[in-house]
Amino acid sequence: MTIFDVLTFISGLALFLFGMKTMGIGLEKVSGGKLENILEKMTNTRLKGLLLGTAVTAVIQSSSAVTVMAVGFVNSGIMNLSQVIGIVMGAHIGTTVTAWLLSLTNIDGSGNVILSLFKPSSFAPVLALIGIVLYMFFKTEKKRNIGSILLGFAVLLIGMQTMSSSVEGLKDIPEFTGILTKFSNPILGLLAGAILTAIVQSSSASVGILQALSVTGSITVGAAFPIILGQNIGACVPVLLSSIGTSKNAKRTAGVYLAYSVLGAAAAMVCFYGADALIGGLPFKNYQVNAVSIAIIHSVFNIFTTLILFPLGGMLEKLMYKIIPESEDEKYREEKSNGLIDERFLMSPSYALDKVKEQCDDMATLAKEEIYLSLDFIKLFNRAKDERIKEIEKQLDNYEDELETYIVSISTMDMSVFDSVRMNKLSHSIGNFERIGDYGYNILKTKRRMHKNKIHFSDVANADLDVMAKAVKEIVDISTEAFINDDVHLAKKVEPLEQVINNLKNELRERHEKRITSGECNIDQGMLFIDIVNSFERIADHCSSLAVSIIELSKGSFQTHSYLKEVKSSDNKSFMQNFEEYLNKYTVK
Repeated sequence: MTIFDVLTFISGLALFLFGMKTMGIGLEKVSGGKLENILEKMTNTRLKGLLLGTAVTAVIQSSSAVTVMAVGFVNSGIMNLSQVIGIVMGAHIGTTVTAWLLSLTNIDGSGNVILSLFKPSSFAPVLALIGIVLYMFFKTEKKRNIGSILLGFAVLLIGMQTMSSSVEGLKDIPEFTGILTKFSNPILGLLAGAILTAIVQSSSASVGILQALSVTGSITVGAAFPIILGQNIGACVPVLLSSIGTSKNAKRTAGVYLAYSVLGAAAAMVCFYGADALIGGLPFKNYQVNAVSIAIIHSVFNIFTTLILFPLGGMLEKLMYKIIPESEDEKYREEKSNGLIDERFLMSPSYALDKVKEQCDDMATLAKEEIYLSLDFIKLFNRAKDERIKEIEKQLDNYEDELETYIVSISTMDMSVFDSVRMNKLSHSIGNFERIGDYGYNILKTKRRMHKNKIHFSDVANADLDVMAKAVKEIVDISTEAFINDDVHLAKKVEPLEQVINNLKNELRERHEKRITSGECNIDQGMLFIDIVNSFERIADHCSSLAVSIIELSKGSFQTHSYLKEVKSSDNKSFMQNFEEYLNKYTVK
């Protein structure tokens, strides 16, 4: 084997791994987090978990990625250990699909035109051409992602062919053949498979490398069998790493993945080598393997392991609790964990953004509650409401800190244009909800001062504030509901009401200045009254900002100023109609 062959193999390996990564990213973008949402919501039984784990892994081509996601589900309390056992088992079966796709390189189409069309050398260039056209010349995000999938698959197959052709000459080198023969030793084969998979971080990739080496004709069933078992064990490395620093239940999930692989390998080795010893040597043990037979061994092993361990899922769960026991104190701490979203969800940016949206919905609900309490607080000082407002304010600050940090992490990932737009919208909304809460808290502080210094507003001033407070309640209602339901139609009602609230601010300030001038109110009352009115107006401003982000980002843009200019134009009938309606509804007397 020349240095050129070595470099060719390395370049083929690079293309193979790059193609697999590119295809996986494209598949993830096309799925848009839907697969992860399905896993989360439809795994109430172990059988469903098995089927869905198989399907999702077959699509995204990575059992490790699916299991790492499952670790995140458990760590976040979305799922329990019992639910994810089925997912882990299904992930092992789903990952065998890659080996079958790669076995296409073993097709011999000589003499048969139809069969030759299924050879990668025939269709890979066509896929690459279609993929590059979709990726470069189409603006639609979905078509570009499909192009990325086709390109990744074509590059993967070309890399596989390159590796195979570079090592084909090794079949005539006795030294190389002797090395592969040593892997017939179960322990050496198991270690080789585990180490290779731990290095490339993918059992699918390591099986593909084994399939490429099989063209030398030097790998037998006896040598391939323990290597494949070891590859399943090596795939546990990224899952185990992902469980560092997680809850004990999440660690148990990683433990299930390792136990499945180890117990499955042990059972398979007992059956294989036990049968070999009993009958004095399995007749097929020394058969040479190819890409197809490796795919068969890989699939049979994982299906065999699932058939054995699936009925023992409950025992597997109990075993994990024995290995990783849980004290009452640790259980309490995990239940009280402040973590909002698990870092492992970053493997799927679309799904991670879905989880951010769920937390933003909670922020919207909390901000609305705080404003309602603050507005009621103006009328009557209440110690319990005071404490609840402070508690909500701290919660909103915590949400903002954690979610903004999480969004920064998401922004470093490879995302679709749609998800980038969603991320901007969510980041914008987080800030608005936090600021709405701040102004609710400002109202609390103003009322505290009034209570401490025994300052009271006149009946007329209270009546004016009551009108504006009702308008603020409605704008908070509309904007939070529009955000939670992503309701563009409802969001369009916010701006006319914001304009009415802005007019009320000016009118209430003028009326209160007249009361101060006439002696009905003093300067201290005036300052506090203006503080509350300004807080009302700023709450409305942030509601307007929320509504604009919903409307504009639904169109894939974020032209706030141009939208506001357009919507307030005199020829905008919808705006004027809503404005007149709110103007009549909220009038001071």
